[in-house]
Parts: sequence; structure tokens; C-alpha cells
Amino acid sequence: MSLAQAQCEACRADAPHVSDEELASLIREIPEWNIETRDGHMELERVYLFKNFRHALAFTNAVGAIAEEAGHHPDLLTQWGKVTVTWWSHEMKGLHRNDFILAARTDVVAAAAEGRK
Repeated sequence: MSLAQAQCEACRADAPHVSDEELASLIREIPEWNIETRDGHMELERVYLFKNFRHALAFTNAVGAIAEEAGHHPDLLTQWGKVTVTWWSHEMKGLHRNDFILAARTDVVAAAAEGRK
């Protein structure tokens, strides 16, 4: 089963962060994502390019739909021709397996998105 098809699990503030071993394994499944460290915690981030703002906004809304379905929400920065998606578990201040699952699902949405560059 692919990471995008995996089930998210309930995540609490005291849930365990991904271990170093899990991190190394999971990041290989989403190679175009970067790990950024902000305010002392890790986040997954990727920039997607589009032909115009309309396409970028449609993609933002599609990512918002998968986020709502999962009950787990990314930071989304929508600009003309560009969307930056950042997944991290806000309550636990770090990375959980759910973040990797939803990053993989974001890639699936992006693969079908109109107007990608």
C-alpha cells in the first residue's frame, strides 16, 4: 500500500513524533518534500508551481478538501502561480506519520491538478 493510501490515526498533543528511523524511511516516499525546522520543530514543505493564480487557487482548495476530510490542516500560502504547502502537527509541535501521509496525498492531488508547471 502506498503512503497516500495509508490511514491517518488520531493525533494528540502527547503523540510520539516520528523517530529518526521512521523519518528516513518516510521521506524517501515523498522525495520532493523538504524538512524545514522552524521554532524548534520540524515541518514538511513543498512548493508547487502553476501557470496562473486561478490554477494555484484551485489546487489550494483541493488540498483544503483533503485536509478537512482527514481533520488535519496544513499551512497553505497561495500566490500568483505558486502554492507552498507545509504539513506538521501543530498540537504536538513536530512531525507525525499523518503529516507524511497527507504530504503524499497532496502529491496525488498535484499530479491531477490543472495548470501545473
